Amino acid sequence: METLKQEAIRVISKLPDTANIDDIMYELYVIDKVKKGREAAKRGETISVEDLKREMQTW
Repeated sequence: METLKQEAIRVISKLPDTANIDDIMYELYVIDKVKKGREAAKRGETISVEDLKREMQTW
């Protein structure tokens, strides 16, 4: 299993040489959110599509 550090290095190394700090921070942010989302799903912390649609209607 890939460690968080290894995953970050892998993702950053795929960025173009012209990438700036904002590009790097965004990629790290996405890694963090995906990891947290997967962990929440494993804990059963999900909502149904119907509940999501109802929630979105209040936006």
